[in-house]
Amino acid sequence: MNLFSYLTDPANWGPDGIITKLLLQHLYYTISAVLIAALIAIPVGILVGHTGRGAFLVVGLSNSARAIPSLGLLILSVLALGTGDGPIIGVLAILALPPILTGTATGINTADPEAVHAARALGMTGGQIVGKVEWPLALPLVISGLRSATLQVVATATVAAFAAGGGLGQLLISGQANQNYPQMFAGAVLVAGLAIVFDLSLGILGWLAGRNTRPHTRRRSRSAAQPPRTS
Repeated sequence: MNLFSYLTDPANWGPDGIITKLLLQHLYYTISAVLIAALIAIPVGILVGHTGRGAFLVVGLSNSARAIPSLGLLILSVLALGTGDGPIIGVLAILALPPILTGTATGINTADPEAVHAARALGMTGGQIVGKVEWPLALPLVISGLRSATLQVVATATVAAFAAGGGLGQLLISGQANQNYPQMFAGAVLVAGLAIVFDLSLGILGWLAGRNTRPHTRRRSRSAAQPPRTS
């Protein structure tokens, strides 16, 4: 048995190919859910991290999210709201909220205190401190949260097919029903490949964001290491 036969069949690719359609649908679920979650979680995370209020909610939400059964929540939302992209994207966005919220709040809250105090001493407002000091320093952790959320959504979107949602999980379900193992193999490979592409892309983006904070840290470390000048 050639497990790659389904992947290498040209009929499954192209504008009308089943793989192309399901891959685009999986991407649509992932990007939409993470974007919605980011639009909610990042502002809330900035507020929590900057003010220090509501941190217990972030911890509680993160811990609770780990206990949520993804398949059960998807099926419940479909039964309550009907089939379609909306309920599925909504559930995936809920699952993506905790990592982004935690990463943002932690990044803002743990921004270099010396830089924050210096900004306050210069008379910056709270908004200016967030925008010019805390946010740039927190960006690597924010991207790390986005990275975790994206990988979770890519994997969870696979079970959307159980709730009649399509996506690459459809290849696994149809392949299992028809005992078409090359089709199941194709679905597993594509989900894994998609997760690797997202992981590498966001990892590189986080590394680039982290580089921007290192020169400031190195300069501050060298300044602290230099002995005071004597007259």
